[in-house]
Amino acid sequence: MSLPITFFQQLPKTDLHVHLDGSLRLETILELAQTDGIELPATTPAELARAMHCGENTGSLVEYLKAFDVTLKVMQTEDSLHRIAYELAEDNAKENVRYMEVRYAPMLHTRKGLRLAAVVEAVLRGLADAQRDFGIESNVILCGIRNISPQSSLEMAQLAVAYKNRGILAFDLAGAEYDHPAKHHIEAFQLVRQNNISVTIHAGEAYGPESIHQAIHDCGAHRIGHGCRLREDGDLLHYVNDHRIALECCPSSNVQTGAVRDLSSHPMKLYYDLGIRVTINTDNRLITDTTVSKELWLCHTQMGFSVRDLKHIVINGFKAAFLPFHRKQALIRSIMPELGEFNEDGTRTPSQRPADARALPTADIDA
Repeated sequence: MSLPITFFQQLPKTDLHVHLDGSLRLETILELAQTDGIELPATTPAELARAMHCGENTGSLVEYLKAFDVTLKVMQTEDSLHRIAYELAEDNAKENVRYMEVRYAPMLHTRKGLRLAAVVEAVLRGLADAQRDFGIESNVILCGIRNISPQSSLEMAQLAVAYKNRGILAFDLAGAEYDHPAKHHIEAFQLVRQNNISVTIHAGEAYGPESIHQAIHDCGAHRIGHGCRLREDGDLLHYVNDHRIALECCPSSNVQTGAVRDLSSHPMKLYYDLGIRVTINTDNRLITDTTVSKELWLCHTQMGFSVRDLKHIVINGFKAAFLPFHRKQALIRSIMPELGEFNEDGTRTPSQRPADARALPTADIDA
């Protein structure tokens, strides 16, 4: 029996791979454009969604990324960045996302002269205000862009170092993967790793397992964004599994970009069955027209994951977070009794267990 999406909306969960500039509300884009006199390809939410091909299969990552041309137009002021970050956290909180890592490239938000520091601080204020109002904990991953330049990635890495322990906790490389090797940006990765900053890299989405190999062995990635093509290299797959390198899976996005044919052929279930630490994420809530709850529901209804499987994957999300070990333990302790209330048949039984580490299996707490 398949459970409704409302069941998955109740589960405490994470989103570790969500792009700020791909997760706006349509209404917000239109309002900001009107306020700032920005021309858009449509004037209503429905028309704008069609113009941006939200939720449609675009066939390639390059085509998929064209939607960002629209969103970035309205993300060039401190007020807009604050609002968009705040609303993203609010939307996640409404579906019981407890912890979120938001990623974006500050250099893409300086068209109107904003300083990089102002960009970073506006987003951090938005997330902090949302945490105060809704209780959702959020941190930021700064991105370099593969298809821009290694020097710009180095500048983003320097920014990450400057804001370490002030809301920035990791560095990523995003953008068009094909023909833009991560190793070209090696200086940026050397800088962040020398400063004990975590690394995640988009790899194995629009290029083969060689891209994943390079991300891990040349650039020192601690997590991999997407990793759809990892299954093409069994030796590397076992290395990822043995070293507990988490995969930030974004199933619907992978179909939309053509990384996989459809959800039924997505390798995530294979990875999970082999023991790889897979996590479920949205990638871009607007452009992919999804939520974390929807992704969990699709995994359940179209990819063969049981409720038990998905509860385990939810825990993986907390384990894979770029947080101090003691903080991850505390989050896992807080959600384990709650997860235990949800039964395989969709019913909920109030937990009688104390929310104490001694009442939980050690394997579930250890990050």
